[in-house]
Amino acid sequence: MDRRSYLKSGAGVIAGGLIAGCTGSDSGSESVVPSNVVIGSDIPYRPFEYETTGGELTGFDVDIAQAVFEEQLGVSYEFKPTSFDSIIPSLNNGNFRIIMSAMTINDTRDEKVDFSDPYFTAYQTIIVRADSSISSRADLEGAVVGVQKGTTGANAAEGLKSEFDGNLELNRYDQIPAAFQALKNGQVSAVINDNTVNAEFADQEDNIEFIEGEGAAVEAGQDAPPYLTLTVENYGIAFREDDDEFLERVNEALATIKDNGTYDEIYSEYFSG
Repeated sequence: MDRRSYLKSGAGVIAGGLIAGCTGSDSGSESVVPSNVVIGSDIPYRPFEYETTGGELTGFDVDIAQAVFEEQLGVSYEFKPTSFDSIIPSLNNGNFRIIMSAMTINDTRDEKVDFSDPYFTAYQTIIVRADSSISSRADLEGAVVGVQKGTTGANAAEGLKSEFDGNLELNRYDQIPAAFQALKNGQVSAVINDNTVNAEFADQEDNIEFIEGEGAAVEAGQDAPPYLTLTVENYGIAFREDDDEFLERVNEALATIKDNGTYDEIYSEYFSG
């Protein structure tokens, strides 16, 4: 099976020969390690999951999925595009088996799903137009900020809004490309989002840059990136709460690809440093 094929949401055609209903909402009927793993994911979210110009699905999460499921567990997999703000309810309704979608592990989500061991560290960051008068965190007071619904970027922006006694307007978008477009068009003054996704966009646009300064990463004693960090976060693969055996097998596979160098090879393909 082509690892880059995936389920087109609402298309009614299931790619890769996957039989309808195999994900099942009755977790008791699911095998510990299914022959096909359907993965819920918010697409596009470059560089973690996105389509190439040729229509192929690619990205860091996609390659990690191949290494974990195909190479380590010997099973096929499909990505099913799902809106991020509804992705946890969709998982728990049995629409797919797991979530791989650059999802931050936090206490609120952990009340509804179980997470794998962390497989990526990220930071919430702020990007602005280079010709903007905003050059620091404090300059955001009174500004309009773009965020993606249901994300920890939106949570970080809410934190800033409280810090500014409500003097911050948030525009919430279904997907992050819409927030980026709003920034380019001048509809928002900044976007708060994961550092690697912001960096991918900034690298493609001459007039987009990070707000600089020390922040959460420095405070946590981490090797901080050269821009302001609002949070330090870890990504995990999300499972329904009764899927313990499958979660354990996936954790074993994640540990293996970290030990054998596969993880580092994939990481270096998408990120520098």
